[in-house]
Amino acid sequence: MVVTIKDVGKLANVSPSTVSRVLANHPKISDETKRKVREAMEELGYHPNLQARSLVVKSTKTIGIVMPHSTERVLENPFFPEVLRGISLEARKSKFGIYLTTGASEEEILQEVVEMVQGKRVDGIILLYSKTNDQIMDYLLHNKFPFTVIGRPYQNAERITFVDNDNVFITKQITEHLIQLGHKEIAFIGANMEMVFTIDRLKGFKQALKENGIAYQKELIIYDKELAGRTKEKLTEILNLENRPTALVVSDDFIAIKLISYAEELSISIPENLSIVAFNNISTGKYMKPSLTSVDINIFQLGVEATKCLLDDIKYPNSVTKRITVPAKMVERNSCCKAAE
Repeated sequence: MVVTIKDVGKLANVSPSTVSRVLANHPKISDETKRKVREAMEELGYHPNLQARSLVVKSTKTIGIVMPHSTERVLENPFFPEVLRGISLEARKSKFGIYLTTGASEEEILQEVVEMVQGKRVDGIILLYSKTNDQIMDYLLHNKFPFTVIGRPYQNAERITFVDNDNVFITKQITEHLIQLGHKEIAFIGANMEMVFTIDRLKGFKQALKENGIAYQKELIIYDKELAGRTKEKLTEILNLENRPTALVVSDDFIAIKLISYAEELSISIPENLSIVAFNNISTGKYMKPSLTSVDINIFQLGVEATKCLLDDIKYPNSVTKRITVPAKMVERNSCCKAAE
């Protein structure tokens, strides 16, 4: 037997029109009424008919933005405000607004996405990251809902439109830059193997070492979980290793800036004692002492291209999937120098 909004309304003791307004997240419906209706939906196993609803509401003129963590934590990293700037600018051209997830956990974020889709709150979704095991990506694929990803999907890449840099190539290039400066003991800092960009960057890092006859050393790969709350202590540890690194490839400018600050406290001279190159080329890095050599991944353009792709998919639902590669380049400043003889 098919459950209808009339059944939901009867159980929640509200009218079918109120159930429809709850599904649309109407601002004039009280939180208490929304709670009762959603509990009734869950008890009856009701799922909205998206196709039927789309006949009534042709477009919300809104794009959903899925963050990797709660908005407050994410926006501390300059990458996200910049990519959102690109998304907002491009969306505005087509008179689209944006709707941000705010969940603090993966489960909460998934629930928000389900509500976006089932409640027809958005016309499409942009994921600002790509993980190795992503329930959200699987859910959107299963429901054939328009979405694009900033980052290479770990699975089903041939079925998903995405925008990314060539992370393998650019990391190989910057590692070779350090090798050409005479560095042989090079550490990779801030690896997160749940994130696909890390997998690709480590691949490029290893390729550069191998092609230059330098042994890969697992102890010189430092994971972001090891840095949490103890970046200074971890820096001290790696600088006390027997195979002490003379150069660092750092996954994010944010981490690199912390490392430069702590190096000064530890009387480590950058770049004379330790060369550093990082990713994202945020504006703060220009003004560090020394200024930070960094990879400009063109964050703003990543947001623009992802939005263009999504709006195209919304307008033409049967269009082919796309892979857009946004160029990245190293911006050389003063945080790297030749290795000591």
